[in-house]
Amino acid sequence: MNRYGDTSISAALSNDAPRPSEPPAREAYASSAEGPGLDLIKRIPVSVQVVLGSATMTVAELMQLGRGSVVMLDRGVGEPVEVLVNGRVVARGEVVVVEEQTSRLGVSLTEIVGAPAGAAAASRTR
Repeated sequence: MNRYGDTSISAALSNDAPRPSEPPAREAYASSAEGPGLDLIKRIPVSVQVVLGSATMTVAELMQLGRGSVVMLDRGVGEPVEVLVNGRVVARGEVVVVEEQTSRLGVSLTEIVGAPAGAAAASRTR
């Protein structure tokens, strides 16, 4: 949860959080992890990955793979996928079609890992 009471990933990463009209005195930051550099930190790019599933195979099986081969994953259709930020699971969700014409996929978040129950639902209503 951030200092504004939001628990959604988008709220945590957004740049449109309310800002005071005047910067607080330097002493105000002494007891807070958030300081003048927070805006700079928010602009740091992170790697976001969506994991559909995984498979284990032998080197011999791997060497037999070629064009048209199918690798069976450990998850089924409709099962949640994991959203990782810099290699750490932060959310789970469902795969959705975002753009039919270009066959672009996206993820509809259903769970924020470590967030209280209902946080993902609350963030979708904003």
